[in-house]
Amino acid sequence: MDYFILLVVFVFGLMFGSFLNVVIFRLHTKDSIVKSRSKCLFCSHQLAWYDLFPVLSFLFLRGKCRYCKKKISWQYPLVEITAGIISAVLFMQIFSACDLATVSILRFIFLLFIFLSLVVIFVFDLKHYIIPDEVVFPAIGVSFLLLLINALSTTGLDIDIFLDFLGAAMLVSGFFLFLIWITKGEGMGGGDVKLGFLMGMTLGFSKTFLALFIAFVSGAIVGLVMIILRKKKMKSALPFGPFLILGLVISYFWGSEIMVWYLGMLVY
Repeated sequence: MDYFILLVVFVFGLMFGSFLNVVIFRLHTKDSIVKSRSKCLFCSHQLAWYDLFPVLSFLFLRGKCRYCKKKISWQYPLVEITAGIISAVLFMQIFSACDLATVSILRFIFLLFIFLSLVVIFVFDLKHYIIPDEVVFPAIGVSFLLLLINALSTTGLDIDIFLDFLGAAMLVSGFFLFLIWITKGEGMGGGDVKLGFLMGMTLGFSKTFLALFIAFVSGAIVGLVMIILRKKKMKSALPFGPFLILGLVISYFWGSEIMVWYLGMLVY
């Protein structure tokens, strides 16, 4: 692997992350994502191009607005760095054998779109308790394209792969709809149903079950800790989307190793 190319991919990922921050903010304010110029959230001063370098501007300005000196949220550099890491890791995973075939390039583009969409959903749901349709629906559409690429072979469409991923998506979304029905909408929202569908389309059956296990366990632990610390009450709402995304990401990158380790534990 050429480390210079990997560095270039990481830097491009940082720039994608800067754009993701714009998307996260303007989805909430309903401003145009492409037409409006970036402004300080506090003094509304229009930001210059040199204020918008990913991570570097934050470090150089010591996390403060150049004009009003108000503190800038750590969300901005963290989203940028996360996007850079995701871009680099996906690039290493897909092009580890220096395979620059069209299928590999398309797979990288589609996966990158899905995972960067997950970053937006994670932050937006954490802040506003909403999974935006404007993000999750395009990601689901791209997941269909990714599934078609993965299921296509020299002999045609591999129906087993297709049914594996589509079946997982339908099972998870159906399970979440059932939870909404039995809890009368208090335990889960419609956005989680859509995110669950995306999870199944990205992971397939085996890794989806692992992702759900991680999501429910981590959600329960965090909820319990927040109750103990008196940050939440028993009936307080806690966004489930971030935990679903945590489970999805862990299962996608390390799911096979976790399952091999677990099955090995059962043997012994």
